Amino acid sequence: MDLKTLITIDSDILGGQPVFAGTRVPVESLFDHLEAGVSLNDFLEDFPTVTKAQAIALLETATKLLTAKNVEQLYAAAA
Repeated sequence: MDLKTLITIDSDILGGQPVFAGTRVPVESLFDHLEAGVSLNDFLEDFPTVTKAQAIALLETATKLLTAKNVEQLYAAAA
């Protein structure tokens, strides 16, 4: 799944916070839930507009970004 079709950033939706495409669910919500020990299935029950395919694709994309050889560029972007 292409990142641009996975995540929407629009100033008219939650002030430009990244959300799952086609929803008003912030991407950050998935990570917050997982960090709190909530299962992926429970997250999906809490946010039925997010598909399992979207959630898995986002996690796979995050894994690729954080394990890439050029992760130093992410450090600079996050600083």
